[in-house]
Amino acid sequence: MLDITKLLVGTENFGSGIRYVDSAKGCLTGVREGFGPVVAWNISRTCNLNCIHCYSSSENKKYTDELTTEEAKAFIKDLADFKVPVLLFSGGEPLMRPDFFELVEYCKECGVRVTVSTNGTLITKDVARRLKEIGVGYVGISLDGLEEVNDEFRGRKGAFQKALEGIRNCVEAGQKVGLRFTINKHNVDELPKIFDLLEKENVDRVCFYHLVYSGRGSEMVKEDITHEQSRKVLEYIIEKVLYFHEKGLKKEILTVDNHTDAVYLYRWLKENKPELADKVLSLLKINGGNRSGMAFANVDSIGNVHPDQFTQHHTLGNIRERKFSEIWKDSAIPLLAGLRDRKSKITGRCSECNYYGICNGNFRARAESVDGNFWDSDPACYLTDEEIGL
Repeated sequence: MLDITKLLVGTENFGSGIRYVDSAKGCLTGVREGFGPVVAWNISRTCNLNCIHCYSSSENKKYTDELTTEEAKAFIKDLADFKVPVLLFSGGEPLMRPDFFELVEYCKECGVRVTVSTNGTLITKDVARRLKEIGVGYVGISLDGLEEVNDEFRGRKGAFQKALEGIRNCVEAGQKVGLRFTINKHNVDELPKIFDLLEKENVDRVCFYHLVYSGRGSEMVKEDITHEQSRKVLEYIIEKVLYFHEKGLKKEILTVDNHTDAVYLYRWLKENKPELADKVLSLLKINGGNRSGMAFANVDSIGNVHPDQFTQHHTLGNIRERKFSEIWKDSAIPLLAGLRDRKSKITGRCSECNYYGICNGNFRARAESVDGNFWDSDPACYLTDEEIGL
């Protein structure tokens, strides 16, 4: 994640203490020394929607062999002992798992901070109040645009209105809530409307996700925006961050899943706000770019451990057979070792880029999806050869 607000205007948020502290630099097995990684956990594959870009290809049905409540609690206890700073409950749709609240409450008992990634359609007033009461740190609600565009992507008419109700219910309950928006060529023009919604509905946070080709999303390689559009998107986001800051509105705006944004932001600052450029560059170097397999992990609904949620076809182990903490610290696992020393493996223009230290080769899933080579350059890098020093 790239915290555009923090980097541009200095606003501190919870994630700043994970991404931009000196002890994070060079840490290979967690967010910083003495801590484990952020873990995204698909607690169930079941979902009440049928989104076309779903990386887990979820459907509204019961999947077999998912972790039991007891297995899930053992996993949570291990994460607590490993000092994992954040456990992200995802899916499918996490609220469809019958023991969802029991597991969140157990996280609280163990001292694990919980965030939730949801489509928002099941967040009634009572659910929002309960999320707040049991200490959920943050709820991210996915939208793909306003009503017509969103419902087409989500595969159900009325999904937008239900999600909007969920957002409003969280705001009313005092539950921290934000929007999650995956950018592609069919909804890129919805960005201004998303920012308008952010302001109108008094929502404090939005994450703009670049498309990663995986799951059902793997069919969308040709649906990604162009490199030129990617540049314009980031410039527009920068413009809106400055707009909110000037209006005195506290908004946390992030981009996710393409660390080319970090390089572009730095180059933009050198030209437009040179007094900030060096400070931001040092923060970007501390963050280190993509840290899948290092500071970020994924565990799916049946306990398989993956470097991130987009590489679920690569399994590092299973928590039913071995504790997550043991798997994550095992340098003998070839893929983990490779991700922690990827500079020696990555090929193509990424391997020669002058900004490798703030990007770390970007997403391996995208590279692999295009030509089958896990270590090839990320095709979503939108910088020219000249800009990266080739």
